[in-house]
Amino acid sequence: MDDRSNTIAGWVLGAGIAALGSSILFSEVFHAETPEKQGYVIEGVEEDGAAGGVAAVPIANVLAESAAADGIAKGEEVFKKCTACHTIAAGGAAGIGPNLHGVLGKGIGGGAFAYSEALKGVGGSWDFEKMNSWLTNPKKFAAGNKMTFAGLGKAEDRAAVMLYLNSQGSNLPLPAAVAAPAEGVAAPADGAPAATPAATPAAVTSGAPTGAAPAATPAAATPAK
Repeated sequence: MDDRSNTIAGWVLGAGIAALGSSILFSEVFHAETPEKQGYVIEGVEEDGAAGGVAAVPIANVLAESAAADGIAKGEEVFKKCTACHTIAAGGAAGIGPNLHGVLGKGIGGGAFAYSEALKGVGGSWDFEKMNSWLTNPKKFAAGNKMTFAGLGKAEDRAAVMLYLNSQGSNLPLPAAVAAPAEGVAAPADGAPAATPAATPAAVTSGAPTGAAPAATPAAATPAK
């Protein structure tokens, strides 16, 4: 009886060792690496490291480029993502969100729609900069608002949508494009004045001011007679 028990225990122990070895082998063979780049882009989600890369192009410049490339038509296409909640025709009824006809230039959180207190508290009017921030990340623009859309991650899409919105009853003038900084000069931070390059000092010649007469060479001493 003891021999039979020992045999069974040996088989159980052997099976456990085999299972452990198989799991280790399969984990090495089928080990999955985390991809460095996402296979597809999720709207409103920024890839790791994007913030530390090349500086973002000012939205005024993106608007100008989009306007030159028939951005209104592209904006109308992108705006289809918004039609589940919004209408844009003049006199259109509000849905889950307000009617957006002529929204650019209007007060933020103003009108008959039941806006959240968070959005009402922002103040000011919808200009291109504020609308760009809103479309980028509504929750960050006004924390606690009712907007459930994550945002548009691409500046080109945001610019196109703004051009389309502007064509629907607003017609605000586009902001002036921002000139690129001169080569070797760092771009100033938002709101900071551009640095003025220091004047180049005049060249110093042989330690004497420019135009000064050279010192006279002393005569040789006359030996005593």
